[in-house]
Amino acid sequence: MKIVFHPAFYDSSYASDCAAAPGRIEAIIPSLQQEKAFDFVRPDPADEPDILRCHAPAYYAEARNDAKRFDMAMLAAGAASLAAEIGMTGEPAFAVIRPPGHHASYSSSWGYCTFCNMAVALMKLKARNEINSAFILDFDAHTGDGTRDILASWKDCHILNPYRETSAEYLQEINDFTRPIQQVDVVAICAGFDSYEKDVGRKLTTFDFYQIGFLMKSFAKRASNGRRFAILEGGYYLPDLGKNVLAFCQGFS
Repeated sequence: MKIVFHPAFYDSSYASDCAAAPGRIEAIIPSLQQEKAFDFVRPDPADEPDILRCHAPAYYAEARNDAKRFDMAMLAAGAASLAAEIGMTGEPAFAVIRPPGHHASYSSSWGYCTFCNMAVALMKLKARNEINSAFILDFDAHTGDGTRDILASWKDCHILNPYRETSAEYLQEINDFTRPIQQVDVVAICAGFDSYEKDVGRKLTTFDFYQIGFLMKSFAKRASNGRRFAILEGGYYLPDLGKNVLAFCQGFS
C-alpha cells in the first residue's frame, strides 16, 4: 500500500481551524510508519486545469488571495490525484492531506475545506478517459455536500454518506448500499475519522474503521478489479487519531 504524503502537511500555520491544528498530522504519520508494508510517496501540487474542472474560475481566483492556504490546498488536491492514479493500478493508496475537501462546492466552501480533493482526483481520471464510473464512500461525521454538488450530474457516480446511529447498523448500511453494485471503475473513500466514538460523531470504534477498510477492499476486489484509494477528511480526537487511521489502512490494504 502507498501512503501519499508530503512533509509540508506538517505546517499548521496555513490556517487556524481544527483541520490545521498542530499535532494532527504528527498523530497520524508515526502510526503509519510502523507498518512496514506501507511505502511513502511524495505528491506534487495540482495544476490549475485540474481545479477548474471542479471549481468556478472566480472561486479559484479568490482562493489565490490567501497564498499560504492556497499552496497547501493545491498540494492536497495533487496528493489526492496521485492516490487515485496509484489506486487505478490495483495497489491501494491513502493520501494523508490537509486541508480537507468534501465541503468545497463549485463556487463556495466551508468546514475547513478549500478545493474538493475527491472531485479533483476523480474528474482528472475521467478527463483522461480512465474511468466512466465510480463509487464514493464518505464516512466522515458530516455529509460531503461539496462532493455531491460537484459530481451531481455524473449519473454513474454512486455516493454513500452512511447515517445510521449504531456502528452495527452503520456497517450494514454500507453492505446494503454496495451489494447491488456489480461494477465500477474505481472505489474511492473520503475517510473522516471524526465519526469516532470519542470525536464529534460519537459513533465508530477503532475496529469499526478496520472493518470499513476491509469491506471496501472486498467490494473493490469484486466490483473494480481491486482499484481503490482513500483520502483524509476529518478527524480531530488526536490521542486516538493515529491508531484509527492505521486500523482503516490495515483493513483497506
